Amino acid sequence: MQPGLLWFDVDPSVDLAKKIATAALFYQERYGLLPDLCFVNPSVLPCKLHMTMGIEIRTNRQLRPEHFWLGQARGG
Repeated sequence: MQPGLLWFDVDPSVDLAKKIATAALFYQERYGLLPDLCFVNPSVLPCKLHMTMGIEIRTNRQLRPEHFWLGQARGG
């Protein structure tokens, strides 16, 4: 399994881009670099959001809608 950060946020008043940005900043504090990949459940991904803060957004049905995973695409 590739290391990364599993983030949980159920606040309906915050959009997905803001949630990812908040988690990315936490990831940067913890690991010393910004993530470049984020997996989310397809049900929460608006079709117009493909990248935010230089982070590629991909879908994964195994993640619950209130969770998302951030990490490095190249294991970096």
